[in-house]
Amino acid sequence: MRESMEFDVVIVGAGPAGLSTACRLMQQAQQAERELTLCVVEKGSEVGAHIFSGAVLEPRALTELFPDWEERGAPLNTPVTGDEIYLFQDAERAKRIPNSLVPSSMHNQGNYVISLGNLTRWLAEQAEELGVEIFPGFAAAEILYHDNGAVKGIATGDMGVGADGKEKSGFMPGMELHAKYTVFSEGCRGHLGKQLIAKFALDEGVDTQHYGIGIKELWDIDPAKHKPGLVVHGAGWPLDKDTNGGSFLYHGENNQVVVGLVVDLSYSNPYLGPFDEFQKMKHHPVFKDTLEGGKRVSYGARAMTKGGLNALPKMCFPGGLLVGCDAGTLNFAKIKGTHTAMKSGMVAAETIFAALQTDEEGGKELNAFTEALKDSWLYDELYRSRNFGPAMHKFGTFWGGAFNYIDQNWFKGKLPFTLHDNNPDYAQLKEASECTPIEYPKPDGKISFDKLSSVFLSNTNHEEDQPCHLTLKDDTVPVKRNWGLFAGPEARFCPAGVYEFVETPEKDDMQLQINAQNCLHCKTCDIKDPSQNITWVVPEGTGGPNYPNM
Repeated sequence: MRESMEFDVVIVGAGPAGLSTACRLMQQAQQAERELTLCVVEKGSEVGAHIFSGAVLEPRALTELFPDWEERGAPLNTPVTGDEIYLFQDAERAKRIPNSLVPSSMHNQGNYVISLGNLTRWLAEQAEELGVEIFPGFAAAEILYHDNGAVKGIATGDMGVGADGKEKSGFMPGMELHAKYTVFSEGCRGHLGKQLIAKFALDEGVDTQHYGIGIKELWDIDPAKHKPGLVVHGAGWPLDKDTNGGSFLYHGENNQVVVGLVVDLSYSNPYLGPFDEFQKMKHHPVFKDTLEGGKRVSYGARAMTKGGLNALPKMCFPGGLLVGCDAGTLNFAKIKGTHTAMKSGMVAAETIFAALQTDEEGGKELNAFTEALKDSWLYDELYRSRNFGPAMHKFGTFWGGAFNYIDQNWFKGKLPFTLHDNNPDYAQLKEASECTPIEYPKPDGKISFDKLSSVFLSNTNHEEDQPCHLTLKDDTVPVKRNWGLFAGPEARFCPAGVYEFVETPEKDDMQLQINAQNCLHCKTCDIKDPSQNITWVVPEGTGGPNYPNM
């Protein structure tokens, strides 16, 4: 029998959206001199442990939430000092694009190079000072419903269950957290958010959601090469003409840079490996000249929503709201989602607080949130960038970029038509027989590295004796279909070596081995599996990466 606790509001996920929701709710409660009970559950071992982003922050939402953020010591220490954008032609050549020809949405004047992990830790401190209870290390595993179908809250996962499904010594059942309203802010492809979208048909009438995978490393570099605040973006090589994506190099503080690659998950060649493309990319002189002589100190990966306004589902349902990347509020035209996630959480908080003022019971469908969102700068920003992603998919990097320059700079995102892209990312993978295998160079251990040494730097750990959190709907599909038709793409699209096809000599066949211990919680497998056979669910609380300042 699970114990339960009652709250006014429960928030799932201590990322920028969830913590902004919590802070804004408590700010309103203090102003109204009203008592409000609120808790945030976070599956990471601590706030920030699972937070992963580039990151260049547009401080607009933060300034609205805490106008005195500088006095409060928010970790925005490196203002952007320069923008450089390159079109990579091959392994040696690149053309720098003049700023005058860059879509205005990609200019970063007034922004900051930050660690999003450190920002969320700071937001958590502000939330706790306001009276928010934060429970790290507890994974929200189940949605609870009232008899009338409205969301009642969540249940955290059981602790101490063996891989065989039986209770071990020290077993601790999950806790039920009941709320008048529950806010889901799990980040991209949240496993509960995915269930809510399906149950309440929240994506009815909108475009198919699209995703990218972002892979990133943190490096200590030679101080003589460090240029605090320099932001470098690139497109083209090593990705082929049929694969969209972009590279980045951000100079942060303390002689550190972050280097990374975003690969659009609409790619078609099953032999492509996003991790391997990233390792190859770092050998281009634009990156290698900065990294050479430095030391790689952290590694990680995370999927990102990039469908924008066209793919934004309805975000309200009886008893709760979806916010941030759980819904898909990232502005891909800016390659930024933190300020939009925060704003969605703030609008959610204002809607919920207003509802609680007039209805003590809760559990209603907060349609006022939809209207409030449409009246906000968040909606206006997403509307203006609605064509950015579809243009890249339809026209490719060069012509899509040219279209977006015209759309963003000449028409300010208000062209009198909307482009659409309704082909799901997983469905765009071609069969192996139609594609050319890709041979990637071996890592040199100085600039490029293998997956296992990379996972080691993410500090990833899971309790070994627990049920596998990477579940298969049909155990026969990986070999019979994915290996047979697509040459086993799981082994390549996973950036952590979780999926391996191994020979079974006694059967003269292949089998899929799942190394769940390595999982970075990036959700790429849940998205890109061409058979849609893999479902990612939460492991035991505290499991997963433990990122330092990613």
